[in-house]
Amino acid sequence: MDAVERIPLDEYFMKIAHVVAQRSTCFRNNVGAVIVRDKHIVSTGYNGAPSGMEHCLDIGCFRKQNNIPSGEKHELCRAVHAEQNAIIQAALQGASTEGGVLYCTHSACMICAKMIINARIKKVYYANEYADEMAMEYFKDAGVEVEHLPLED
Repeated sequence: MDAVERIPLDEYFMKIAHVVAQRSTCFRNNVGAVIVRDKHIVSTGYNGAPSGMEHCLDIGCFRKQNNIPSGEKHELCRAVHAEQNAIIQAALQGASTEGGVLYCTHSACMICAKMIINARIKKVYYANEYADEMAMEYFKDAGVEVEHLPLED
């Protein structure tokens, strides 16, 4: 019997993050995140408006309308970021993120980096670069491992 070649776990979880991103309601970046502990999914998140509020896809994007560059003035974004939503969903379900690994379609912004650090996530994999270099400095200072894991087609 021939051995079946299995997808590596890191690639598996990153592909799931890309599927999660398909739920995003952002005009600029469709971002998905998956938090994993002990090889099991703790939670997922994608970027979109807070629960019960209208999404940018429905009412337009304030940042786009005002030519705010990606990676700047995060507080003016209507969306909750994918990493934030994944951490929030874990908290709502009472699932610990401590010692977990986060797989995300994009590298983190500095706001998400601070949340990831405080959620005690130990490692972050990302597929695409995001225009916020400060996040990488935060991760380095906090001892969070970060690895670029682009998806191959």
